[in-house]
Amino acid sequence: MKKSKGYRSRTRALLSKKPRQRGKIGLSRLLQNYQLGSRVRVRIDPSVHKGMPHKRFHGKIGTVVEKRGRSYVVEVNFMNEKKKAITRPEHLEPYRGDQSAKKND
Repeated sequence: MKKSKGYRSRTRALLSKKPRQRGKIGLSRLLQNYQLGSRVRVRIDPSVHKGMPHKRFHGKIGTVVEKRGRSYVVEVNFMNEKKKAITRPEHLEPYRGDQSAKKND
């Protein structure tokens, strides 16, 4: 039998949530505004299908290049090339660098 090669193929673990993270996402995440040039992390939310970038961008850090309607165009380094991912703010979060690591130390 031929393997399926759809948009979300082989994402069973990648696009799954822990039990306590399930449910609706907060309004602050939906209404988040990003300035051009700001750094963001692509964190795909599997409960929202609209505006979902390709699975290869999950976990990557990029720069907001432009805004298209409700979505943002994020430039990401991927395989030594600059790629553009068009994604909605539900799948983005502000990148804070190593601040989370500094807090734990």
